[in-house]
Amino acid sequence: MSDKPVLDPFAAFRTFTRARVGLGRAGDALPTSALLDFQAAHARARDAVHATVDFDRLGGELLPQKTLRVRSRAAHRAEYLRRPDLGRRLDARDAEQLLTHQGAYDFCLVIADGLSASAVQARAVPLARELERVLGDIAWAPIVLAEQARVALGDEIGQLLGARFVAVAIGERPGLSISDSIGLYLTSRPVVGRTDAERNCISNVHADGLGPEEAAALVGQILREAERLGSTGVGLKLSSGTHGQFALVDG
Repeated sequence: MSDKPVLDPFAAFRTFTRARVGLGRAGDALPTSALLDFQAAHARARDAVHATVDFDRLGGELLPQKTLRVRSRAAHRAEYLRRPDLGRRLDARDAEQLLTHQGAYDFCLVIADGLSASAVQARAVPLARELERVLGDIAWAPIVLAEQARVALGDEIGQLLGARFVAVAIGERPGLSISDSIGLYLTSRPVVGRTDAERNCISNVHADGLGPEEAAALVGQILREAERLGSTGVGLKLSSGTHGQFALVDG
């Protein structure tokens, strides 16, 4: 029997990806360590979906920026998961509240729980601070903190507030590699009924993906291009950089 160590042909690939490649086997099953890692990742993903964002804490961390609290028509988490349509429209009382804050705003940021509370709790505030820095001296609407929210809820929020652009920072659907990622969805002239093709998405804002600085810089580029074109959506492409075209997909 040879004393040479057995080389792992997949080791080099693992330095470039968090995907599960070359897990090995024990008989006709996974090795125990790989199986336990998979089960732990699945548990983190489930926790991210079912957990709640501490919006009181988030609002305090965003000071001195003014914030408003709203919720969708989904009464609770179980209904939110079963009825995506309810997560796309505001509770009637909250819609009335927003009308009292209507103004001539250039930009509205909506921070929405979406499908990963852990992502929003950890990453929303640094992202908001970077957006403040990058976007500079524009007219900001109050930051809206939205509970049981889907991406399209931002259209109604932006319309009621009178914002020219709305950006929805939302917890993305967790996977088995990343469970705490934020997506940013940008829509010009938001109104109820906008389609996913009319917005642009910057996804994978997390510790091993886009940082808040890079994500905010991309928002600035997209908004400048949207001003030139008069719209956001699938027709908007950035002329430089490595990220190419940005588009769609509502959770």
